[in-house]
Amino acid sequence: MVRTLRMVDFRCWNTLALEMPECGGVFVGQNAQGKTSILEAVCVLLRLQSPRTHKLQALVRFSQAGFGVAGEAWQMNRKVRYGKEGLRCEVEDELRDGSNAYLQDGGLVVWMGNEDLELVRGAGETRRRYLDFMGMQWKPEYRHHWSRYRRALKMKNMLLKERHIDERQLSAVEELMVAHGESLADLRTEMIGMLENWCKQLHQEVSGGIESVSLLYQSAGSCSMRDSLRQAREREWRVRQSVIGPHRDDLLLRLNGLSASEFASEGQQRTLALALKLAQGALLQHERARVPIYLLDDIFGELDAARRNALMRALPAHAQKWITTTSMGWLSDREDAYLNLPQFQVAEGRVSPP
Repeated sequence: MVRTLRMVDFRCWNTLALEMPECGGVFVGQNAQGKTSILEAVCVLLRLQSPRTHKLQALVRFSQAGFGVAGEAWQMNRKVRYGKEGLRCEVEDELRDGSNAYLQDGGLVVWMGNEDLELVRGAGETRRRYLDFMGMQWKPEYRHHWSRYRRALKMKNMLLKERHIDERQLSAVEELMVAHGESLADLRTEMIGMLENWCKQLHQEVSGGIESVSLLYQSAGSCSMRDSLRQAREREWRVRQSVIGPHRDDLLLRLNGLSASEFASEGQQRTLALALKLAQGALLQHERARVPIYLLDDIFGELDAARRNALMRALPAHAQKWITTTSMGWLSDREDAYLNLPQFQVAEGRVSPP
């Protein structure tokens, strides 16, 4: 669990210091008060990334040079600072050499928000981010291959945009893409196989029905990555960007054998999105032997009572939960799982303790 959280110049917050109970808490306040930013800071402290943006610079408070986030997580004091010099990470006041070293003993996170519906009906980029956020917590080698593939991909796209393309350089970069891209695709395929089992079980718990769920990893190419790159060369030279590789692959979601994005109702899509996030937590807990923290950003007001109750029953009872909401009007006496969580009021740049 995260016992304390401190942040400086993070999003809309000048400074903030919190102490959290083991069970977590509910942050209540109107929109644009900084509730989501509190959850985002927890995610940065533990995983060095935000589920809402690729760029750490976007997390810096307006007109400031950088931000700082610190706290006690799993009985270790952790600090993350970002500024013009880049990222600086410390654990127990000792500097960690790079992101990988910092993340080795970092915590596990499951983020749940209204935007999760896009997992089912949105573009492939949303599902790839879901897989990558989970994969980098699942196995260290996932982050290794992901980061090196992305670096090679960026270099290739730069080469393709040059007026005269250097074929020798391009070939060397593609070899790096093949080596790390195939490893990344293999890891995703393995992870999705395990994820599907958890998703089927949890979907049944949340829906209370008998619909069948299937997950399938879909490659952007039709054969091996090296052969696919060769076949796509003419097209890539014409459009001046890379069109084959894990950065274009997708996760296919089906209900009862049909595409969930095309044929499922909105209620079915919301249920499947919940099951995917719950499955992520179950997979991480099983594989890493550690319970993730659950960050739930303003999702309960959008769910009917049946789905709210089913979701809360499906969450690990002993997991710490950080929940944001604009109102507690959706809470009923029957949902007593929420009643034990302390409520923090968020307004005008302050968080009032329970």
